[in-house]
Amino acid sequence: MKTILLTGFEAFGNTPVNPAEQVAKRLDGEILDGARIVSRIIPNTFFVCIDAVTAALNETGADAVVMLGEYGGRATISVERIAQNFNDSTRYGLKDNAGVELQGEPTAPDGPLAYHSTLPLRAMVKAMRDGGIPAEISDAAGTFCCNHLFYGILHHLATAGSGIPAGWIHLPHLPEVAARVENIGAPSMSAETAAEGLRLALRALVNHPHDLDVPVSGRLQI
Repeated sequence: MKTILLTGFEAFGNTPVNPAEQVAKRLDGEILDGARIVSRIIPNTFFVCIDAVTAALNETGADAVVMLGEYGGRATISVERIAQNFNDSTRYGLKDNAGVELQGEPTAPDGPLAYHSTLPLRAMVKAMRDGGIPAEISDAAGTFCCNHLFYGILHHLATAGSGIPAGWIHLPHLPEVAARVENIGAPSMSAETAAEGLRLALRALVNHPHDLDVPVSGRLQI
C-alpha cells in the first residue's frame, strides 16, 4: 500500500489554531483509493521544520508528501505551484515559534532560485471544484515558514535524486480565527470542509501520476 505523508504546521504568530494542524490530524490514518495517510505536525520554526519533514520522510518511506499551512485572507484552498529560495518574515511582522525572523536570507545558499511543485496541480484543483470545494492554483506561497519548508523539502528531494511527488497546499483561516477582531472581514473555511477538500485532492494525487493537460481557470492571480 502506498503512503502519503501529510504534514501540518502548528499554531503560529497571530493564528492560535492552525487549520493545517486540524486537517492533518483529521486525515491521519485514513485510506484513500489504496493510499494510507500518515500525518505529522511540524514545528513552525525555520530550518527545524525542514529537518522534521525530512526525518518523517525517512521514517515513513512515503511515496508522496503534501504539506499544509494557513494563508489568511484567501477564500480558497490554494495548491501552490512555486517555491522560492528566499525568506522575509519581517514583511509580515512575524517571527517563527523560536523567535527568529529572517529578512533576505535564502533557504539553501547553493540552491536554485525556485522549484516547481511536483504534484498534479490541475487534477487536484479540478477534483476539489468538482466536489463543491473552492480551490485554486497559486503562484505565490509567501516568504515565511510555509514557502521555506516547501522549498526546503523540494531541495532535499532534488539533491537526494528522489522523484516522489511533493508540494504545498494553503488553507484559509478557520472560522474561529476569522472571528477575531483583527481578522473581521477575512474569509474562512471550516476544518470539516477543508478536510473534505484534501480528501478529494489526495485521491486525485493517487490517481493522476501525470497531471491533466487541460486549462484550469483562475479568477485571481495569486
